[in-house]
Amino acid sequence: MAYAHSVRGRSFRFDDLKTLLAKATPARSGDALAGIAAADDSERAAAQWALADLPLKTFLNEQVIPYEQDEVTRLIVDSHDSGAFAPVSHLTVGDFRNFLLSDAADEAALAALAPGLTPEMVAATSKIMRAQDLVLVARKCRVVTKFRNTIGLKGRLSTRLQPNHPTDDPAGIAASVLDGLMYGSGDAVIGINPASDSIPAVMKLVAMLDEIISRQNIPTQSCVLTHVTTSIEAISRGAPIDLVFQSIAGTEAANKSFGVDLAVLKEGRDAALSLQRGTVGDNVMYFETGQGSALSAEAHHGVDQQTVEARAYAVARAFKPLLVNTVVGFIGPEYLYNGKQIIRAGLEDHFCGKLLGVPMGCDICYTNHAEADQDDMDVLLTLLGAAGVNFIMGIPGSDDIMLNYQTTSFHDALYARRVLNLAPAPEFAAWLERAGIFTDASAAKLGESLPAPLRALAFG
Repeated sequence: MAYAHSVRGRSFRFDDLKTLLAKATPARSGDALAGIAAADDSERAAAQWALADLPLKTFLNEQVIPYEQDEVTRLIVDSHDSGAFAPVSHLTVGDFRNFLLSDAADEAALAALAPGLTPEMVAATSKIMRAQDLVLVARKCRVVTKFRNTIGLKGRLSTRLQPNHPTDDPAGIAASVLDGLMYGSGDAVIGINPASDSIPAVMKLVAMLDEIISRQNIPTQSCVLTHVTTSIEAISRGAPIDLVFQSIAGTEAANKSFGVDLAVLKEGRDAALSLQRGTVGDNVMYFETGQGSALSAEAHHGVDQQTVEARAYAVARAFKPLLVNTVVGFIGPEYLYNGKQIIRAGLEDHFCGKLLGVPMGCDICYTNHAEADQDDMDVLLTLLGAAGVNFIMGIPGSDDIMLNYQTTSFHDALYARRVLNLAPAPEFAAWLERAGIFTDASAAKLGESLPAPLRALAFG
């Protein structure tokens, strides 16, 4: 079905829904690279007006990727909850935006609505929203998950302690873990990107993290961010795995480029659940996503990168994850060129994920060849903190020496908690106070000395 709108006497025609969505997207380099972006601001404005007038029901009748060709589309269509959708089924995209900004759209209403929304609906709505709109609506969404602690509660900001090392050196990793714990980092997960994906190497790292957590009775979880099939095999060999990780995308073809499909993800979740390692909940999956991943794999089907990214959250939602984060600036300037585009993408991703009922975090990051710097990341960090992001990254000095990109540091998380009056997950906050690391976790106030238990952790 074709769509049309006029701006200042110029008429614009959009051949189908995916073209309309692409042309309505705020400018970003990835869509320009794919040849699907609006030619100029007039065409973008016309597409946004046409999109605002589009009934939400359109997204149930017209798919951006055919049902027969893509298992992610089939998942979206087959899992749609028409009852949950009913309260907004009569609205246009523009009307839906206005509803989301209204007081009627409170936490309870948005939670009930989530199963009735499709990724394309929320992506379309984000395209006609300002940055402040994305912050305000996302702040009203609350997605709470549990494993050994409770993540996503109001007034809380969790962090992934990311102790990566280019050679997986145990001493280097332990030093980073200690550093992070001393700044109150690590309640979302202590998660390592391994230098080696071999099963013995992964199992060694898993065992090391398990020993640290169990010896110090830390109410958190660990994850070695290896391929899901490696985690499945490690579990079969007796590895004490808490969370199973996988990078995912919003099309079947892109997921195949990662070596996964929905069946493999289910197998990974079932394997982790079989270990019954959670103490307060059973959310056992950790997913990472990022705008541009499908385009980089030539698996985007002509759909704009932000809409494809939102479709990845439908994949995540199906597996009840503990953590999902968009690694927003990691893929590079070919997809998000500068700080402005990275900031916009991070807010869009968080908004879309939260509306769909996904426990969204963000790796607030950029590569060194992007037109961005740490000031841009400070802006995005502050905006996401205000928007109620579930978790962010924490790494020494904000410089990942293994993956060679810039992200947020332990100090950055402490800044966000102090300025925005946010605390760690409650169970982890209580542990920080017992250990003497924080004197007042609710105010993110650090203790004055290194506690004896952590001296033992550091020095054996």
